Amino acid sequence: MSQNQSGFTKQMARNIFYGGAAFFALLFVVLVVDTERKIPERSNAQAITPAVVAGKKIWETRNCIGCHTLLGEGAYFAPELGNVYKRRGGDFIKAWMKAQPTGAPHRRQMPQFNLDDKQLDDLVEFLKWTNEINTEKWPPNIEG
Repeated sequence: MSQNQSGFTKQMARNIFYGGAAFFALLFVVLVVDTERKIPERSNAQAITPAVVAGKKIWETRNCIGCHTLLGEGAYFAPELGNVYKRRGGDFIKAWMKAQPTGAPHRRQMPQFNLDDKQLDDLVEFLKWTNEINTEKWPPNIEG
């Protein structure tokens, strides 16, 4: 059977490939531009204070993400903390951190990081800030 009798030529296949590649490249650019446009209004960047920055440093240096998730990123051994401030409040978070490890049976224990009051306040400010980011309703429920 010759090429013309099949109804689908190499030129048609090439046109479909290039047309599809151009379409999806354009779609990708549109999605990137749309995302970049929305980041400033959703990121809560105007609320970043020195305490939030210090709290993030505590989060990173204590490797909290090694056990917890934050806005869906991290490990799944311990609860999601993207909305923990809304869920429990700052005083609870500080008391919880001071009480670790709880010694509860059949439960993975959180280490005691021996944070001072300023470090606890900074960590709470960081968690409060993450709670106020517009995540389009992530996590999907209040318990993370």
